[in-house]
Amino acid sequence: MDFALLYHSFGNVFVPSVMLVIAFGVAIGITIGALPGLTATMGVALLVPLTFGRPPLESLSMLLGLFCGAMYGGSISAILVRTPGTPAAAATVLEGYPLAQQGQAGRALAMALFASFCGGLSGALIMTFMSPLISSVALEFSTVEYFALAVFGLSVIVSISGNSILKGIMAGLFGLLLSTIGADAISGYPRFIFGQMDLFEGPPFIPTLIGLFAVSEVLANVQITKQIVRVKTVVDRYFPTWADIKISAVTIARGSLIGTFIGAIPGAGGDIAAFVSYGETKRVSKHPEKFGTGAIEGVAAAECANNACSGGAMIPLLSLGVPGDAVTAVLLGAFVLQGLQPGPLLYKEHIDIVYNVFASLIVANFAMLIIGALGIRLFAKVIMVKRAILMPAILVLSVVGSYAMRGDTFDVYVMLVFGVVGYFMQKHDFPLSPILLALILGPMAEANLRRSLVISGGDFSIIFSRPIAVGLLILAVGSLIASVYNHRKIQNRLAAASGLEGE
Repeated sequence: MDFALLYHSFGNVFVPSVMLVIAFGVAIGITIGALPGLTATMGVALLVPLTFGRPPLESLSMLLGLFCGAMYGGSISAILVRTPGTPAAAATVLEGYPLAQQGQAGRALAMALFASFCGGLSGALIMTFMSPLISSVALEFSTVEYFALAVFGLSVIVSISGNSILKGIMAGLFGLLLSTIGADAISGYPRFIFGQMDLFEGPPFIPTLIGLFAVSEVLANVQITKQIVRVKTVVDRYFPTWADIKISAVTIARGSLIGTFIGAIPGAGGDIAAFVSYGETKRVSKHPEKFGTGAIEGVAAAECANNACSGGAMIPLLSLGVPGDAVTAVLLGAFVLQGLQPGPLLYKEHIDIVYNVFASLIVANFAMLIIGALGIRLFAKVIMVKRAILMPAILVLSVVGSYAMRGDTFDVYVMLVFGVVGYFMQKHDFPLSPILLALILGPMAEANLRRSLVISGGDFSIIFSRPIAVGLLILAVGSLIASVYNHRKIQNRLAAASGLEGE
């Protein structure tokens, strides 16, 4: 680690032109992240043409600022209107929206901002000081490890099942069934598409997400005929209280490590990291019964993990030339556009650029904190809008967001179908998050298991032949046992509380 070069890189970043483009990127990123359907990947892709002909430092700094801003921006709509702006914010809905319903949207937004900053900064610092070490571990991941990682992620379903583990598992199995729609991962043969080539790549993820979480909520509100009392929320602070920080400090530290590590694994992403961090936080909590009703630690767990992924995903990109997720795949194109080829030679031939990236990402997280704090009062006012105005607006945004991904009206129909499915599932107390998690991890688990079996000639023992995979599977079993134990503890506490109320 060359501290003199790092110090010089901060000097390069702290100039008006670079600071301006970072602030611009963060502001655009927060806006894009907050709008359902407009993902960080789309935002970076849209801005890449603007970098042509610009100096590498300014160009890359603007894109990194957008990356950071979009990862945080998704939490805004997740908390206020139960519509994750980005897939990585889906886990934030679980605790953020209940807090908003209780009139504590400002508290949830403040914690989301603080946790996003801590996670993003931690990921950037770990990237700066430990990228070669983490890259070497990530390089050990083969098909077996990816399968084990997917199984570990799926074990979180029990933790996010709500009041009924059985209904949570049923929802997860429904999600896994949906994940089999589309082209076979090995042969490419279409499965369960019923002549609809639009389903060749499986159910479109963004429209499915929007339908389950946003449209279902619109339908539920339309059904309510009695007058709805508007929730009053007070935003009297830009940052969380010291009490909330104390409650969430360990959660943020743990989530930052989880997010950075998962982000450093090529093919993983913020959505997986957020759910894993949330599940682990609930598993180790002394009061797991609070989760699902507005636990501030749940907001912190999800947000710090998905933002830490931004630093983690840059590690394999810079060190190995392998994108960690979809956003860094687009960033790879931006590097090439600047005449730079990420990988080991980048450290040798353009070490100054590498350190400039380190400094830019760190500064971008501070810019996100400042811009997010300045806008938090404005964001929270969304919850005060009359439902008669807000619900149609959400529906319009949902249609636009679903259509925007591919410019295909079929995606709008998919959104509406899943909106109806989500409405009926909510009506019968089935949790929606297990479906989303299964859609994310199901294809990853199936494809890598089958590839592993092709390599081994059908011998299942290959799954237990690699230490990292075995470790992840042990963690998955441990997570399941702990989650079941926590569920029973929650039920016992609720039963005891009901008994006291009855007396």
